Amino acid sequence: MNIVRVSEQSAADNPHGIDVRRVYENEHALASHLTLKPGEELIRHITPVDVFFYVLSGTGIVEVGNEELEVSKDTVIDSPRDIPHCWYNRSDADLRILVVKVPRPTTGTKLL
Repeated sequence: MNIVRVSEQSAADNPHGIDVRRVYENEHALASHLTLKPGEELIRHITPVDVFFYVLSGTGIVEVGNEELEVSKDTVIDSPRDIPHCWYNRSDADLRILVVKVPRPTTGTKLL
């Protein structure tokens, strides 16, 4: 059994400048834990694989394609590959998201 504690993982370098911690990775999938502090946002980008987001805590704005919606804890959002997407934390509390990419990407994310 492999146990991963998010708090014990090192934050990964990323172009968004936010706290991203890899929590699961194998040849089939990649999962990361994101924390967006109040006022933080991602750079709009495109991933080469399908992604789903699970909001662990907080409230944020998710943008997928030309749709934008405020979402909160216990919400799952589907973001198909090659579709621009982004996250914004316009609240006064941390926004924590589990990001799962399937299959595991073999090429990088394209920033817009």
